[in-house]
Amino acid sequence: MNTSTAPERGSPPTPAIQAKALRKVYKDSERGTVEALRELDLECGYGEIFGLLGPNGAGKSTTLRILATILAPTSGSACVDGIDVGQDPLEVRRRLGYLSASTGLYPRLTARETLEYFGKMHGLQGEALRSRVEDLLRSFAIESYQHGLCGGLSTGQKQRVSIARAVLHEPKVLILDEPTTGLDILSSSAMIDFVESCRGQGRCVLFSTHILSEAERLCDRIGVIHQGRLLAVGTLAELRERTGKHWLEDVFKTLVGA
Repeated sequence: MNTSTAPERGSPPTPAIQAKALRKVYKDSERGTVEALRELDLECGYGEIFGLLGPNGAGKSTTLRILATILAPTSGSACVDGIDVGQDPLEVRRRLGYLSASTGLYPRLTARETLEYFGKMHGLQGEALRSRVEDLLRSFAIESYQHGLCGGLSTGQKQRVSIARAVLHEPKVLILDEPTTGLDILSSSAMIDFVESCRGQGRCVLFSTHILSEAERLCDRIGVIHQGRLLAVGTLAELRERTGKHWLEDVFKTLVGA
């Protein structure tokens, strides 16, 4: 069910991602009640690369998993490409590409078979499927190992297949949770180039990273999250002005320390 509506003439464009007052509470056997997110608001636009920065346990992955319909929020709401993640999670998944460091591949399928399998799940068939798979094999330089079992691929090779799988259905919105974790320099560079290309294609990319140089290079805006709260959002220039610091590392430490 598609519940999105065209915006009225003269009205502001609908955000690609919009979260309002997101809260996530869960029980932990050692710590008791844990509030992972506390009334978090977030907006990201089409053609924008938005970086979510925060220390471990800050709520980054929880936020991304709620937006990807993997987790349900305790309260609050969120929409992806105009679709409410709680009301129509299946339609959100059709419009979304999601990738995390823990995204798995079926070890007994080859790289080509993986793309063909997920292509069929997204409704591609016949020549449309074959053409799309060939394009992805070429675009992500997978051709040389397309017939290799995923279980035997290197970390960088698996990541390329995972990226291709995430964008197979040409989603307007991409959510990437620490996508360069464990990658070598060349594979990491290829990932960064891909993320950068999404801006020109009008896609929205929301990603978390611990590598601040990636955020400095890629992000149109940056959000800093700590203890489940979004402390600040802005361009790098705006965050520098707010904190009086130049390097993003110092900006980050100033915001989190405060």
